Amino acid sequence: MKFFLSLILILSACTLVAKHHEILHLLGNDEPGKDKTIVLIAGDEEYRTEESMPMLAKILSQKHGFECKVLFPWDKTGKYIDPNNQEGVRGWHHLKDADLMIIGTRFRRPNSDDAKYITDFLNEGKPVIGIRTSTHAFTGNGNFGGKISYGQFGPLVMGEGWVNHHGKHKGEGARGIVEAKNAAHPILKGVTDVFGPSDVYGIRRLTEKDTILMRGAVTATLDPNSSFVDAKNDPMQPLAWIHPYTAPNGKAGRTFCTTMGASVDLVSEDLRRMLINAAYFLTGKDVPANADVTYVDPFYPSFYGFIRDKEHWPSLDMQPQDYGLGKSPSAPEPKGSPKWEHRDSPKGN
Repeated sequence: MKFFLSLILILSACTLVAKHHEILHLLGNDEPGKDKTIVLIAGDEEYRTEESMPMLAKILSQKHGFECKVLFPWDKTGKYIDPNNQEGVRGWHHLKDADLMIIGTRFRRPNSDDAKYITDFLNEGKPVIGIRTSTHAFTGNGNFGGKISYGQFGPLVMGEGWVNHHGKHKGEGARGIVEAKNAAHPILKGVTDVFGPSDVYGIRRLTEKDTILMRGAVTATLDPNSSFVDAKNDPMQPLAWIHPYTAPNGKAGRTFCTTMGASVDLVSEDLRRMLINAAYFLTGKDVPANADVTYVDPFYPSFYGFIRDKEHWPSLDMQPQDYGLGKSPSAPEPKGSPKWEHRDSPKGN
């Protein structure tokens, strides 16, 4: 009998460890965010949120005190992180205890049980930060309730859906231009120099209810010092905004969205600062005058792009702990990536 009880305890412990290892869990500290929990959701095939979300979680937890949980997309067997699996994000139940969701997914397909956690989160009117492809975060026939189908999450919750690449993809960059009338907004504290090598997205759906904080000037090249493409900057597309959403149950909530957010975009210190500021603002905290957004560990982002090689993700065999504290992973560049030298790389590379 004792043998069987011991066996059950061991198996239960193994199950708990396995579930814990599905996510990256970083405890906060005594900094201002200490009483808030943020769930960050990676899951896109192109812009490397499996790299950027852990980096942001480290800054939010270690420098600002927020407890952070990073969810990842897994392969169908649950053995390794696989951004190409649209149904692979695990751990949605962690939203039950979250005060803020930061999402960077692209065309994900959660099952109905997982979708309910998203619905419940929205029905409490809780805030969301969305980056890059969060405007088209989900796809398929599912529904979060009411008018918010998977395909309408972007337009109704984030304020915009997928429109187009306004700038030339992998050819023209994005320079952030602060919206003058909203320059004093707390989210823009300490934010003056924003540039990313991902292109500007087209925006069509924003209304007078949305607060535009920054617009995106299309630049001629991917060099931060390149000139503007005047023909594409009149009018200049919104790049970051606050959107009021209505939950399926009618409750009001707020989101902050930016169409920047490739992992290489986050080399921009002020882009990181804008996101950390948004976390403070949306959780009801006073935004610091100049938030510390220096990396906790060295950050080696790979350039964005689709990875078609079916052996790529199994061969890397990445696990959440590989992105944890004290770790600085680097990944091979997608085929056809332009040479972009405005980032750190591991010594010897």
